[in-house]
Amino acid sequence: MSAQPTTTPRTGAWQRFWNSLPDHVDRRIRVFAWLSFLSEVIIIGTGGAVRLTGSGLGCPTWPLCTADSLVPTPGIDEGIHSLIEFGNRLMTGVVGLIALAVWILVLKLRHQRRDLYVLAVVVLGGVAAQAIVGGITVLTGLNPFIVGFHYVSSLALVCVTAAFLVRMSQPAGPRELSVPRWHAVDAHITTLAMALTIAMGVLTTGAGPHSGDADAGRNGFNAEVLEHVHAWPGYALFALTLVLLAAAWRSRESAPALLRWTVALLGVEFVQIAVGLYQARNGLPEFAVGVHMVLAALAAATMTVVILHLKRPAAAVVHS
Repeated sequence: MSAQPTTTPRTGAWQRFWNSLPDHVDRRIRVFAWLSFLSEVIIIGTGGAVRLTGSGLGCPTWPLCTADSLVPTPGIDEGIHSLIEFGNRLMTGVVGLIALAVWILVLKLRHQRRDLYVLAVVVLGGVAAQAIVGGITVLTGLNPFIVGFHYVSSLALVCVTAAFLVRMSQPAGPRELSVPRWHAVDAHITTLAMALTIAMGVLTTGAGPHSGDADAGRNGFNAEVLEHVHAWPGYALFALTLVLLAAAWRSRESAPALLRWTVALLGVEFVQIAVGLYQARNGLPEFAVGVHMVLAALAAATMTVVILHLKRPAAAVVHS
């Protein structure tokens, strides 16, 4: 009798696991992709809560909360601040696990959907890097420039997860512009205006009263001057988006989704401007500042979606 091939338990378990992974974009990928996007937005909110409640040094060490404990202990002086800061650290773990799940789910698709695989790798690596930057933030006593970089990095991950949501609903393959080239150029100029607005907002916050801790330093700039400097590119952004809306209306037959997302972008910017004016005229109330931070991330994510809808699969472009 010939010997029958045998499979070790580890090999058999691995094969079953590999066979269970999706070979196309299925419900599991869609669900975890949305969870990844939402968790990236939520952690911006929890990070804002840490800063706006003065809880930035609620856990004064890293990676432990205190010199002797990973978690807050009843006896530490920071009290509720330690719970808020530790809650944000726990949220980092949640974001990381979801990012890991997305990466695992697209493993089998890494050749046929390289775009999704690369985006998943970027998010997973970005979350790990963010955890390290968060530790550096604590160890440097909430240096305002590092805090600002931490926020911008989080916002970038929101944009990457938004890009994943768009691309997973589109077929793979080469893409071509579905709008006139001047429309695409205007969209990228609008993106630059948004980036400048966000950068000025980060510097303004770093000069203002919400530094994360009463003893944390500021960046040394004049907050009142920066408030005005921050507003200028914001108004330019809104004007450029109005131009984008007119362009999207003209291209509505070739790119109907682009019109919807441009309207959404204009709506988010309008609310963002309203919240910005409110907080500037009311002494920067903590809740309004937090909403402003989250809205900036949502605006950047929506801008990402608009940019990605400037193109469609090459096979779908009808040449005249």
